[in-house]
Amino acid sequence: MAFDGLGDKLQGIVKRMKGQGKISENDLKEMMREVKVALLEADVNYKVVKQFIDNVKQRALGEEVMESLTPGQQIVKIVHDELTQLLGGTQSKLIIAPKPPTVIMMVGLQGSGKTTTSGKLGKLLKKQGKRPLLTACDIYRPAAIKQLQVLGEQLDIPVFTLGDQISPVEIARQAIEHAKSHGNDVVILDTAGRLHIDEVLMEELKNVKAEAQPTEILLVIDSMVGQDAVNVAESFNELLDITGVVLTKLDGDTRGGAALSIKSITGKPIKFAGMGEKLDALEPFHPDRMASRILGMGDVLTLIEKAQETVDAKRAEELQKKMMKAEFTLEDYLEQMDQMKDMGSINNMLEMMPGMSKNKLKDINISEKDMAQTRAIIQSMTAAERRNPKIINGSRRKRIAAGSGTRVQDVNRLLKQFEQAQGLLKHFAGMASGKKGKKGKMRFPFM
Repeated sequence: MAFDGLGDKLQGIVKRMKGQGKISENDLKEMMREVKVALLEADVNYKVVKQFIDNVKQRALGEEVMESLTPGQQIVKIVHDELTQLLGGTQSKLIIAPKPPTVIMMVGLQGSGKTTTSGKLGKLLKKQGKRPLLTACDIYRPAAIKQLQVLGEQLDIPVFTLGDQISPVEIARQAIEHAKSHGNDVVILDTAGRLHIDEVLMEELKNVKAEAQPTEILLVIDSMVGQDAVNVAESFNELLDITGVVLTKLDGDTRGGAALSIKSITGKPIKFAGMGEKLDALEPFHPDRMASRILGMGDVLTLIEKAQETVDAKRAEELQKKMMKAEFTLEDYLEQMDQMKDMGSINNMLEMMPGMSKNKLKDINISEKDMAQTRAIIQSMTAAERRNPKIINGSRRKRIAAGSGTRVQDVNRLLKQFEQAQGLLKHFAGMASGKKGKKGKMRFPFM
């Protein structure tokens, strides 16, 4: 995640704060100096850092904190609260026009991920029951129109285009008319970007805005550009009066200062965050949840929401019953792997767990390559072999290894691990059914 470096430093400071029974003014001053350095190193705007430190100090030096039985924990809460405010306070949802269509104008510099984000936003809205129309208003970048059309095909979302010889203003106007006559309640305008801000770009965008009268103007910013992101946000906001920001590549290894500075500098909220390359890797931005993740407190709510979106509750209950009866098969294991994959990167999910950070994840060997290998091995088995691995003898193991492009040792390792897991399930199933002591209400988590 973009805040890993900052998160590790703040988590170290927070851990020391929690452990101290009493905190003096000097202790607080030293801690705030460390927090200040950590924020500046993360490329947060200096004025924003100064205000943040002042706010924390003012609240932390209050009587109820310094005389509290747990001043360290109180200060940690203050840091979390102020970090949440810095990121926007509360979630800022997308504004939907009272009379359709809702027009969303996507703007930003070239290379910020604007076209892909337009497609991701279309998919997100479609899942919410909307009928979006993607509109190709970028007539300058080679293959921009084709890129949007390919995205539209992948997502099964219609794309409106008039080619690259008609002005973006006219394309926007006709797209809105098309949406009204074809029942599309959201129009997403993918406008052209430039390598840098220039008068011609801004004049064209102002003309598109005047014609389309958009409900939302979302500025797409690559979070990897660092402090320059704030300058870009200021320029676009000054000329277009944007309504919100979408931060892309927030899953990358960046310092993250842009996200912590934009709301304070522009006054405009971050509405979405791009958390990966997949077309469903666009998340609503929750300031409080992001603050928790930065401080190592996890983001269990987002994890639960992801699970609810991808996991079939009825099927999950069936699998739980199978586990309780120790009837869990390799077919079931493969199904669970696929459902976890649909939820996103395993490491990203683990980072949402309280106490997890990139440094701690280094000790946990979770490889997407290993998961792909496991999937290939199971898929190379027959249905009978998946349901009853005990029938897999030496010749079958050779065949499975050849079919999956792996070694016999890899097949043996998987079968051994599965056998151990089944033994553990039988043990717990016996405990839960009362065979070993008092009958309990043990429930297995969805693995």
